[in-house]
Amino acid sequence: MTKKNQYSWEEPKVVDDIGYDEQDEQMFRQMIEASSASPEGSNLLFNPGKILTGRIVEITKDHVVVDVGLKSEGIVSIAEFSDPSQLVLDAEVEVYLDQPEDDKGQIVLSRDKAEKQRQWEYILQHCKEGSIVRGKVVRKVKGGLMVDIGVEAFLPGSQVDNKRLRNLDEYLDKVYEFKIIKINTERKNIVVSRRELLEAERITKKAELLENIKESDVRIGVVKNITDFGVFLDLNGIDGLLHITDMTWKRIRHPSEMVQLGQKLEVMILSVDKEKGRVALGLKQLGQNPWDEIEKKYPPGTHVHGRVTNLLPYGAFLEIEPGIEGLIHLSEMSWVKNVTDPSEVVAKGQELEAIVLSVQRGEGKISLGLKQLEHNPWEDIEKKYQIGTKVTAEVKSLTNYGAFVELEPGVEGLIHISDLSWIKKVSHPSEVLKKGDHVTALILTVDKDNKKITLGVKQLNENPWESIERLMPEGTLVTGKVSKITAFGAFVQLDSGIEGLIHISELSDQPFGKIEELISLGDTVTAKVLKIDPEQKKIALSLKQKEQQNRDDIVVHGRSTVEEVKE
Repeated sequence: MTKKNQYSWEEPKVVDDIGYDEQDEQMFRQMIEASSASPEGSNLLFNPGKILTGRIVEITKDHVVVDVGLKSEGIVSIAEFSDPSQLVLDAEVEVYLDQPEDDKGQIVLSRDKAEKQRQWEYILQHCKEGSIVRGKVVRKVKGGLMVDIGVEAFLPGSQVDNKRLRNLDEYLDKVYEFKIIKINTERKNIVVSRRELLEAERITKKAELLENIKESDVRIGVVKNITDFGVFLDLNGIDGLLHITDMTWKRIRHPSEMVQLGQKLEVMILSVDKEKGRVALGLKQLGQNPWDEIEKKYPPGTHVHGRVTNLLPYGAFLEIEPGIEGLIHLSEMSWVKNVTDPSEVVAKGQELEAIVLSVQRGEGKISLGLKQLEHNPWEDIEKKYQIGTKVTAEVKSLTNYGAFVELEPGVEGLIHISDLSWIKKVSHPSEVLKKGDHVTALILTVDKDNKKITLGVKQLNENPWESIERLMPEGTLVTGKVSKITAFGAFVQLDSGIEGLIHISELSDQPFGKIEELISLGDTVTAKVLKIDPEQKKIALSLKQKEQQNRDDIVVHGRSTVEEVKE
């Protein structure tokens, strides 16, 4: 670095052997003395961080030489002068003392740091937490963005916007207004928020809009969120809900079938709740309601043609014109088939004909029928299957309570388990019938309205219990075969097919261990009738009393010895 007198127009002085003249040495000593006598002077010479006012003495391609009153001039990178008009010789300029002396003995100055320091001082003087400033987003950092508001301030990602962020890059190089939410003077950093300003603006706009908006207004909204039940639109500061039922007169599964995020829609204001800040919107209300004349257009009994648009567990929807759909319920698909799934009868996209059953204009519903296009076999069922008629039918299915038999295609009847046998106690119909069997039965009842027919097998024969007391009164001896042995006695099947029970207490008056010691399965025995209960279908028999009767008969005839009794 050259000495100051290089830039002086005065004649050079006479110098001594070491290259300094007397005037230079005197000035240097005065500066040293001044800096030693004053702390301020010491800082001026040696402490970095000071802002000094200097004079531009030289401008080169890469640097600007500035005289700040020290022993030598300092250099500043020309790149730090963003304003070319500042590059003028002898112009005063503020610089930041970065280093009093580097390893080359040069003073290092910074124009940028001086400007930033002044900007920071300006911010502290003119701004406080809550102040509104304007700035430019300059770069992306971890957790947010850096904003130039004169000094760099941090904009957290959560404070960038009041909507969901997709990419922070879209905010780079944009100029916005920000609210200062935190100033840390020790660390010299500032935190700002754009979201708070947007929220405040939104609240203001919302209040103004709620004050002025009214039902039947038509507004433009932007789709900001799509849910299963509808669409939320931004009406320039206030959110409105466009419910799925108010999007179109026809039936849709999901709002995304009609709209997409960011789309602009013209909608009608249906209702406004100023207290809760809620607005209900309608899209279909902007068009003509196709249901207005629906009752005149499709009276019950009308034949319609349409396309199956949707299948649900309870039926199929048929579109008979744009925006108009009718429901074919499962129960209206077939007279003869028990339909549990609409896909058993129709397919999505299928073109078919149906009959209008009813119209509920207020609810936007039309009920349709398929089976009404065919003959109803139940219309003359009472004439065809009169009570008492003997029929032969195929067993189609078995349940715990009976067997279903097919009388003709689509017409089934039930043989209840209690109508299978007069004399046998049936626990399950499979004990008597099998699927696919052909069984003969009598028609017992016919219910045309509920489509039910009951049949009976036992009714083909006379009820033996009605004459049982006449045929085998109490005290009669009867013969039968042992059909079942239980812990409490033995069942005997009599000639009539009816079973009687010999209780264990009525087997013998002699001591015994197991029942099998006295009687075996398949044995033919003669027993005495003790009691008959036709209502409960029970007969009590006794071997013990039959044996006693035999002994009594022997005594009556004069044979009383043991040997005679045995004979």
